[in-house]
Amino acid sequence: MQTRYIFVSGGVVSGLGKGIATASIGKILQSKGLSVTAIKIDPYINYDAGTLRPTEHGEVWVTEDGGEIDQDLGHYERFLDITISKEHNITTGQIYLAVIERERRGEYLGRTVEVIPHITDEVKARIRLVAQNTKVDFVLVEIGGTIGEYQNVIYFEAARQMKLEGDRVLFIHLTYLPILKHLGEAKTKPTQHSVRELREVGIQPDFIMCRSEQPVDEPRKEKIALYSNVSKEDIISNPDTRNIHQLPLLLESQGFGDKILNKLGVSPKTSDLTEWRDLVERMENPSRAVTVGVVGKYFDIGAYKLPDSYVSVLEAVKHASYLNDANPVLRWVDSKRFEKEGRVTPESLDLDGIIVPGGFGAAGTEGKILAIQYARESGLPFLGLCFGLQLAVVEYARNMCDLPGANSTEIDPETPHPVIDILPSQRRPMEESRYGATMRLGGQTVLIRRGTLAFALYGKERIMERFRHRYEINPEYVSAMEQNGFTFSGYSETDEIMQVGELGDHAFFIGSQFHPEFTSRPLKPNPLFDGFIKACLRTSS
Repeated sequence: MQTRYIFVSGGVVSGLGKGIATASIGKILQSKGLSVTAIKIDPYINYDAGTLRPTEHGEVWVTEDGGEIDQDLGHYERFLDITISKEHNITTGQIYLAVIERERRGEYLGRTVEVIPHITDEVKARIRLVAQNTKVDFVLVEIGGTIGEYQNVIYFEAARQMKLEGDRVLFIHLTYLPILKHLGEAKTKPTQHSVRELREVGIQPDFIMCRSEQPVDEPRKEKIALYSNVSKEDIISNPDTRNIHQLPLLLESQGFGDKILNKLGVSPKTSDLTEWRDLVERMENPSRAVTVGVVGKYFDIGAYKLPDSYVSVLEAVKHASYLNDANPVLRWVDSKRFEKEGRVTPESLDLDGIIVPGGFGAAGTEGKILAIQYARESGLPFLGLCFGLQLAVVEYARNMCDLPGANSTEIDPETPHPVIDILPSQRRPMEESRYGATMRLGGQTVLIRRGTLAFALYGKERIMERFRHRYEINPEYVSAMEQNGFTFSGYSETDEIMQVGELGDHAFFIGSQFHPEFTSRPLKPNPLFDGFIKACLRTSS
């Protein structure tokens, strides 16, 4: 079957959940026995998301092949249970850099290089390359931002050209229907204006998906259809749900999958969402609760809290909780507060377990170390992710190995005991400001020692997990740590640097240099998160 392309665009406001909608559409098609992949287009000038702070653009998702990209790729991988490469994230920075480099090499043979056709040709080529490499039935393409922004005009133009050039293309436009409190009804005017903007760039949507607090009623559908030149049957309701995993079921209940197939010339197919429906049923009816604290620092920007900074961690907690018939109650624990108070009390960590996730920089680190010390001494289940493991090593070195002032050189370059440090092979690239050459990035093999908690959780000696870090556990201190009771249970295959650490005489105390949240799936939780939640439930019962 010729590859079909489905472009998902947004209107009215950002943050409507285009990524979840795109992933849900893919899940519906997948349930009909069709192969699917997805692309996220980001209209920013950055080459990738690797240099963006979490409070600026949410979590950085790491692909198996070492891409640092938009968090929506995580939604695609989790919902569709597929591995997506970094080529599936297109940014304006990548597009312009490629065209400019081609021009500098003289590949345009002296022609004037312009946005149209050269920039749009590069966009189309990258989208078609994904289809060529994956050989799937459907490529979903989410265009970041909202219609009407000058930043993403080139992508709408490229999509318009693809349809003109004979590709099988379908357009889905996601808009917002606000419900004004003093009126009590959903207003369609913002959607009308949004669709008008879309038509002004030459695109007539095939479907309009309406985000709203409540399901879209018939009068609203009729009005939107009249003003948008879209059949009423093609106005799809996407109301607020209790959890995002309900959306594929909600969309399929409206016959959305077969409507898409019909417009693209594909015969209707029966859906099998049994396994997904069972998952949602477990989510809706857990028999108990588990309270998990995430001790971090990327929560606030101005007056607002941003859970997107740790979205994959939160989703991984949910996956493991639902598998264990528990409702996850997530608490944000700001480590900067512990720094100010200089201590952690049982009241401040009245939880079933804590996770210390990844991060960069010095702010809040001493507060995290205090929280880790409390977890170690009190028996509170602890899971450290990347920076979380590094700080667990720092805490143990200071308090159990008689290494006062032990630290990471990222935090204190003058520490007398650099238990976390840049390795010699990384130092020269950093001195030359070539930071991209110093990261352990993407999927890599980790060897697990038998007889450890890590082996009990994974059940095998060789695993593949995804990394995103620069500083490593200093090999010079491994022996001293292990002599004092800290076990390093996993190490890298290529250079034997320690990548997993644990305490054997604790209810659950383990950390990894890799990010297990990136490989957790709704139907297949990552073993570290599964073990952590099981320990939390044991100690709380």
